[in-house]
Amino acid sequence: MQRIEHRACSGGWQDVYQHRSQVLDCEMKFAVYLPPQAATQNTQKLPVLYWLSGLTCNEQNFITKAGAQRYAAEHGIILVAPDTSPRGDEVADAEGYDLGKGAGFYLNATQEPWARHYRMHDYIVDELPALIQAHFPASDARGISGHSMGGHGALVLALRNPGRYRSVSAFSPIVAPSQVPWGEKAFTAYLGTDRSAWAAWDATELVATAAERLPLLVDQGDADEFLGAQLQPQRLQAACEAAGHPLQLRLQPGYDHSYYFIASFIGDHIAHHAKAL
Repeated sequence: MQRIEHRACSGGWQDVYQHRSQVLDCEMKFAVYLPPQAATQNTQKLPVLYWLSGLTCNEQNFITKAGAQRYAAEHGIILVAPDTSPRGDEVADAEGYDLGKGAGFYLNATQEPWARHYRMHDYIVDELPALIQAHFPASDARGISGHSMGGHGALVLALRNPGRYRSVSAFSPIVAPSQVPWGEKAFTAYLGTDRSAWAAWDATELVATAAERLPLLVDQGDADEFLGAQLQPQRLQAACEAAGHPLQLRLQPGYDHSYYFIASFIGDHIAHHAKAL
C-alpha cells in the first residue's frame, strides 16, 4: 500500500492510497480522512464512515466537493472513500457512463466478462475494512453512506450484512434498481437476465426480509433531474412501511442531484452516524 496524496485539512489529513486488491484483481485507490483526534498519543481507536460515490465518480469527488472533513473532525470520525469500480487496462469496460468502469454498482458480478474483477461488494465489506483497521487507528465501529449509485450501495450493503454497520444513510439513492433503467442495464450485464437473482441487490426487496432493523436516513432533492425516472424514493418508502422498517425520508425542496446538495446536508448525515458510532 502506497500513499500518493497527503494534504492538511480541518486539523487532520486528507490522504489517498493505492494498493493491489486481491478481491478485484487490480490496482485500486481509496481516500482516507484522518481527523485531528487520530494524531493524539494513546488515543482510542476511531469509528469509520465509508462513503460510496455515484456513477462516473472515483475516490476524488467526495473528498473535494462535499466539505465533509470539517464535520468528521468535529465528531472524531475517519472517512473512507473508495473508488466506484475496478480499474486498469485488463478490466472489462463498456460504452457509456452507466456500465463498466465508474459504474460497479457495489455488487458481485456473476456474468462474463465482468465476474473476474467486478466484486465491489466483497471489496467494500471485507477487504477494504481489513486494510483500514490494519493500517489506521480505526475501530470496528462502522457506518456507511453514499450518493446515487453509491446510495444504492450503502443501503444494500447495510441490509445484506447485519451487524457489519452501526448506521446507514444515503443521498438520492437508486432505491429500486430492478425497476429503473440504470439498474436494469447494469443488473442484466453483471447478473444475467434472470430477474429473480436481482432481488439480492435491490434495497426495496431486501427490507422485507432484513434481519436487522437499522434506521435508514435518506435525503432526496425534489428538483433532482433523475427523481422520477431513476430514483423513485417512494418505492423504498412503501417497502419500509410494509415491512415496519424505520426510514426517515427527507424531500429537500429546490435541490438537484449535484454535490451542492450533498454539501448542504452532509453535516446532518455525519451527525446521524456519529450518534450511532
